[in-house]
Amino acid sequence: MKIDYKKLFLYIIITILIGVFPSIFVFKNMQDYAQLNKPPLSPPGIVFPIAWGILYVLMGISYYIVMTKGKKYKEEAKLIYFIQLVVNALWTPIFFGLKEYFLAFSWLLMLLVLVIFMVTIFFKINKLSAYLQIPYILWLLFAAYLNFGVFVLNK
Repeated sequence: MKIDYKKLFLYIIITILIGVFPSIFVFKNMQDYAQLNKPPLSPPGIVFPIAWGILYVLMGISYYIVMTKGKKYKEEAKLIYFIQLVVNALWTPIFFGLKEYFLAFSWLLMLLVLVIFMVTIFFKINKLSAYLQIPYILWLLFAAYLNFGVFVLNK
């Protein structure tokens, strides 16, 4: 397989920009996270941008594979990819900006369903593209645990 590095880089950058964009508007509130009561296993704040950076790169690579390999299901894959990416991005202002922790938890569960649906479509196109999404699903499950813990501990 010949890799179009410009297109790969573009897909990764677009993924990162969509994912990070809402953080610009709630950056100060994100620093308030340190003051919240958090559940056990909560990592230090520095872990989050590192984890998301890695996940966004994997997502971009996975999307690149789907867009270059897929013929059948390609349009469905593109649609669900961008829907889940926007839903992902909107979680940040719900949690940090509005401080609506239960709504953010519910939003995260919706995102998890969308991502699982996306993975099933990606799997039909290319198995590797689906497997690259496994860390994302695991991180969302962990994030749901943390989010729910923050909701319960900060009512």
